[in-house]
Amino acid sequence: MTLDSKLTPPTIVLFDLDGTLVHHVNPRVLQALEFLDDCSHRAGRLVARFRLARRHRTVETKAPKLLVHRAIHRVRRKSVEQMLQPCATLRATLEHLHNNGVVLGLVSNGLGRGYGHDVLEAFDLKKYFTASVFREDVIRGKPWPDPLVTALKGIGRDLRRRDVIWYVGDQRKDITAAMAASEIIGHQIVPVALGARAALAAVEICADKAHIMWSATEFGRSVEAAFGSEERPALESTLPLAPV
Repeated sequence: MTLDSKLTPPTIVLFDLDGTLVHHVNPRVLQALEFLDDCSHRAGRLVARFRLARRHRTVETKAPKLLVHRAIHRVRRKSVEQMLQPCATLRATLEHLHNNGVVLGLVSNGLGRGYGHDVLEAFDLKKYFTASVFREDVIRGKPWPDPLVTALKGIGRDLRRRDVIWYVGDQRKDITAAMAASEIIGHQIVPVALGARAALAAVEICADKAHIMWSATEFGRSVEAAFGSEERPALESTLPLAPV
């Protein structure tokens, strides 16, 4: 993307966590986690179809057991500081968005307890987000729209017609979830693809090339270009950040 194709400044931005805001020291660990998460999603779809055929209902009301997710964290031996590295470029971008009055939220398929909340505390990221949604907070994780819809309900205010909403993620499921959530809420959520996997999914849906980023640096520059060189004061309509 070139800076000539300027992005419309957002009022709300939701971020993925793993592979986006933080990176695993050993990339194979992230690949394994994504593979297991995808397998969990496919298994969940089969179970849902079976239950739908038997009970003629579309919504599962029981809380997810998340056995695979919990097992992974039980065998984890290292602290999050040893496992992960925060993306310094995106930290600066979070600060830039925050200073421009943008409401920020976090949406992750990882567990919050024993992992996600620890990550936010360890790398001092919690202060940026008005809402944080992890896997145990919803019945269905991405690529279902549930986490994004839940996050938008938790930002502390109603959505407005003029809101410009982004969802930034590095996986195909992030793009799919953003598109599905747009249909649910009746308001466009712009999927911002960060990296090759998400970019391929964005190309398949014919997304605007301005929303396809190949690196965090490119995304940061695009955000700066969208708002201009000077930060604007927080909007009066934006509520102050609250702890999550």
